[in-house]
Amino acid sequence: MALEPSYLEYAKRREGYDHDLYEWSSIFSRSPVGWPGGKSVAVWVCVSLEWFPMTPSDKPFRAPGHMVTPYPDYRHYTAREYGTRVGFYRLLDAFKKAGVKASVATNGAIAERYPQIIRDIVAEGHEIIAHSTDMNGTIATGLPEAEERALIDRSLAALSVAGKKPSGWLSIARSQSWNTPRLLKEAGLTYMCDWANDELPYAFSNGLINLPLNHELSDRQVITVQQQSIDSYAQQVVDAFDWLANEAKSHGGRVLPLHITPYIVGLPYRIDAFEKLLEQLSKRREAWFATGEDIVTSWRTQQ
Repeated sequence: MALEPSYLEYAKRREGYDHDLYEWSSIFSRSPVGWPGGKSVAVWVCVSLEWFPMTPSDKPFRAPGHMVTPYPDYRHYTAREYGTRVGFYRLLDAFKKAGVKASVATNGAIAERYPQIIRDIVAEGHEIIAHSTDMNGTIATGLPEAEERALIDRSLAALSVAGKKPSGWLSIARSQSWNTPRLLKEAGLTYMCDWANDELPYAFSNGLINLPLNHELSDRQVITVQQQSIDSYAQQVVDAFDWLANEAKSHGGRVLPLHITPYIVGLPYRIDAFEKLLEQLSKRREAWFATGEDIVTSWRTQQ
């Protein structure tokens, strides 16, 4: 049975993507980039510092890691609160020992409820990235544009306690609406971390830069979802570093993002392995530990 010609017609069928946000590009055909000091692998530690309301919102969707049992779900609520009370400070100590500067993707509610945490982040020289209002502040298609714009504005306003407006944005679950890239640009942000389709920054047509934050190497994915050990997680990170360092010899610099969560890695039976991982990577001659802002700034000078 022959198909009707109209069955094969598709208005967006063309070379490249079915959107105009950015052009297709193979990482292997671009001009090589290099990182400061002759380093070839930018190791980007991005911490998700989250505040979960006791009752989750299912509109437009429930955020990953949210409460799951009948409310009040004190078991999961306090397990996540462990991250701000204990786990995050273990991470700050680990970063200090290894001489690492990290990006901390921070819910606005953290700044409003626990401003001391913001002061401690700034005092240690780490970067703050805006990460919505709280873990009910999800974005998806169907969220009215005015509400999304207000959510972005509230998130940035709450983080003013840091003394500097964030230049980066990370959406919850990396979820966006059709309007998000434009609204982030209009809000004065330089880059976002939501699109995970590369290992280098790249520019959107509106000038906003995407710094890809790999999902597969996040502690939530490896340890919580896949139920692997912290030792397995650390080995996968080292394997990824080795591959990128070797690839960079012929194709130029790469970015290795480590997306971590205080209430997961900051537990006493995991933090030792994480400290050893940072120490191991910091000794590699190819490694440049950098914040997201540092990476984007260096990349932009080479375009």
